[in-house]
Amino acid sequence: YGLEVNSLVDERRDPLKAADAAARYLRDLYNIYQDWHLVIAAYNCGPGNVAKATRYAGGGKKDYWQIYPYLPSETRSYVPIFIAANYVMNYYREHNMCPMQPTVTVATDTIMVDKRINLQQVSELLNISLDELRFLNPQYRQDIVPGNIKPYPLVLPFNQLSAYIDN
Repeated sequence: YGLEVNSLVDERRDPLKAADAAARYLRDLYNIYQDWHLVIAAYNCGPGNVAKATRYAGGGKKDYWQIYPYLPSETRSYVPIFIAANYVMNYYREHNMCPMQPTVTVATDTIMVDKRINLQQVSELLNISLDELRFLNPQYRQDIVPGNIKPYPLVLPFNQLSAYIDN
């Protein structure tokens, strides 16, 4: 689904790109199965395993619970856990639960970097903790933005953007 994965970059860890790819994959799976439980199962273990479970269940079964015994054990747990998480997200008030407030509230912006840089250098230059830079840019596996290959995004706190550009 167009996500780059190599020794320096893993866009599956980029929340925006990964969410977009996951949504497109879920859409495509729904077009195949027309059943959300089967879609979630296929998302977890792959369409091949769902097809195999369907065959083992006698073929032609279009219900998750009919193929349940033939799915990998992880997927047999995954779908009910997904259903439970969905329930909690929708009915938390009825159970006196409170959503956790986000701990990161800093405004950010993204710039495209066309040179190879190390997040440690950016940290020292802008006086931002390396952990914060890693949190804002989780797709970089070795703290290196390989901008010399092609332009890559760098997410920075908004108030640090001009300092980065100036330097």
